[in-house]
Amino acid sequence: MQHYLRGVKFMYDADANAARTVLPGCGPLQLAQADRSGGLRQQVFVHVRAMGQASRADIARGLGISAGSVTALTADLIQTGFLQEIEDQPRDAGRGRPPVALRVVPGARAVIGIKIADTRHSAVLLDFSGTLLADVSMPTQQARKPAASLVAELATLVDRLLAAAGRDMCDVVGVGLGISGIVAHETGQVPWSPLIAGRDTALAELAAARLGVPVRIDNDANVLTLAELWFGTGRDRPDFAVVTVEHGVGMGLVLNNRLFRGSRGLGLELGHTKVALDGALCRCGQRGCLEAYLADYALAREAATALDCTVPATENAALIDALYAEAKAGNTAAATIFRRAGRYLALGLANVVQLFDPALIILAGERMRYDYLYSDTMLREMHALTLTEGRTSCEIATHVWGDLVWAQGAAALALADATDAALGA
Repeated sequence: MQHYLRGVKFMYDADANAARTVLPGCGPLQLAQADRSGGLRQQVFVHVRAMGQASRADIARGLGISAGSVTALTADLIQTGFLQEIEDQPRDAGRGRPPVALRVVPGARAVIGIKIADTRHSAVLLDFSGTLLADVSMPTQQARKPAASLVAELATLVDRLLAAAGRDMCDVVGVGLGISGIVAHETGQVPWSPLIAGRDTALAELAAARLGVPVRIDNDANVLTLAELWFGTGRDRPDFAVVTVEHGVGMGLVLNNRLFRGSRGLGLELGHTKVALDGALCRCGQRGCLEAYLADYALAREAATALDCTVPATENAALIDALYAEAKAGNTAAATIFRRAGRYLALGLANVVQLFDPALIILAGERMRYDYLYSDTMLREMHALTLTEGRTSCEIATHVWGDLVWAQGAAALALADATDAALGA
């Protein structure tokens, strides 16, 4: 569904099981300038993977290099087991050699992506072409736990994933993790996460020691943004933003086909921008954060009052669903809670537009199932809070994807890292 509202183009897709790959292949369809600084051998491989398959002439045109260079580079990639030749089109009888294209060798090398969450961890196994080989999910009982306990859970999850795929760890060349909180991507440190007891956890190092392969980590909003950039709507978009509303509120930003993390890798914490002085208590320990009015625990806190009940934190989703049902049935107090959350979301989105002027904002996360958060009222509020003079329309798309998509984004972390390691200059 899509419509326009005073300069805001809006699209809604509620199919959580829709295919992620909008176009053939895997990865951004345009290389960022930083990616073009790598070796030509790697650029050829990445181009073929992004296109799904490509002829040598296509590669030469796409990368702007000579046919002779392409011939030499692809011959090396075939010999080393990264690419293979396939028939580009069905062969006509008696018409000679069929047209030949290249593709990534299927099944070769594998990476794992994991979404770490409050109540359920999810994992996927992808081959080097980005093809999904297996996926599993596993419930977790304790949301906030010591790092050692979390790493033990991840090891169990990986064992189950490999068993489902009929693989073992020697087939895996890297693991990507997505976790909520403040994450230092380059160092592998987690200064703070609502899912880890304690601060300044060396999560990547601990997980790598347990699993025996390189581990890359990032904020969960960033890995969902990578999922859009590598597998979804953002593949052919040079610039876009993703705002997530789930257990927390997060944001990812792509600039020039590349994920932007800030100068120290700790930026884009939209959920912890302040929208009220001395406001509601956030789980980070501060007050007035946007997340404290939008996230699961914030809605559950309001729901407990409106419905006059209390439940364990593990039942927040059920409590919010009950609140939503009450709102739809005409309960004024319940409807007011969602409308207020929608107003705060409008405020957060207006700030994103004002700061970054993205052509597209993708709203994602389980809470986007509630129409109060993508209603005309919310969009009008967002528009009213934004200086629109001279701006082109900002497209707003809503994707309600399941946990496995976040895990795919984490796998993209590992894919990028493993590709650099295998094919870097």
